[in-house]
Amino acid sequence: MIYRIFKNTMLTIFAAAVLVPSSIVVLGTFKEDVEIYTKPLALPKHWNLNNFRTLIDTGNVITPFKNSVIVAVFSVAITIFFASLVSYVIARSITVTGKVLFLLFSLGLAIPGQVNIIPIFTLFTKLHLNNSLFGLVLVNIALTLPISVFIISAFFKDLPKEMFEVASIDGAGHWRVYRSIAMPLARPAIGATSIFLFVICWNDLLYPLMLINELDKKTLPLTLIDFRGEFATSYSMLFTAIMVASIPMVLMYVFMQRSFVAGLTAGAVKG
Repeated sequence: MIYRIFKNTMLTIFAAAVLVPSSIVVLGTFKEDVEIYTKPLALPKHWNLNNFRTLIDTGNVITPFKNSVIVAVFSVAITIFFASLVSYVIARSITVTGKVLFLLFSLGLAIPGQVNIIPIFTLFTKLHLNNSLFGLVLVNIALTLPISVFIISAFFKDLPKEMFEVASIDGAGHWRVYRSIAMPLARPAIGATSIFLFVICWNDLLYPLMLINELDKKTLPLTLIDFRGEFATSYSMLFTAIMVASIPMVLMYVFMQRSFVAGLTAGAVKG
């Protein structure tokens, strides 16, 4: 009884901690700044889309939105491709090479990305990759490849080895087995990993802030900083920009929800 009360209380507190800030942001997109300051949780007096119109007309978010889409999509696609190849080799290798390869990628998880700020900035400056969307894609690939290999290789290892052996006996090479057997079976893990990587790349602020200076190369998270003034902040415009920035992540989760859930529960039950 006491445990149930404690559990319900903690869940209620957690739900409130999530719903209250979210409600302020959603309702704030339909309010003016004065109304947000005076009644942040109240419903808007007048429901209108003026903030969205102003954001599109004067907020300069179209180009940053496009840049974020380009960086996130290419980063996730290339990372998934190389991670799946490496994971297939690790899962299929029965020699010490596969274990060493897995260990090397696992070590990448132990190094925080913030530790590499100075080396990355120095390297990108010498290679003239600053103010480049291609540079941001390379950074995202380097940072997310270890966790992608860690997730996908674990799924590949759980696949029945008999399927690969039968395909090899029938004359299928490694590329054919990878393309026709491993990847179709790994769709749940690929889907879950893709959503996870997309959220990381879409919300990344550190490396765009460090590497991007030109206005036409800014990503959406970097543009959100511009809505903060030195002495005052237009929270109505800031909340509206946050809502726009969250749309791709919500849509991606809605359309790939089955793959995400299947990827999280894959391997949970064996028998």
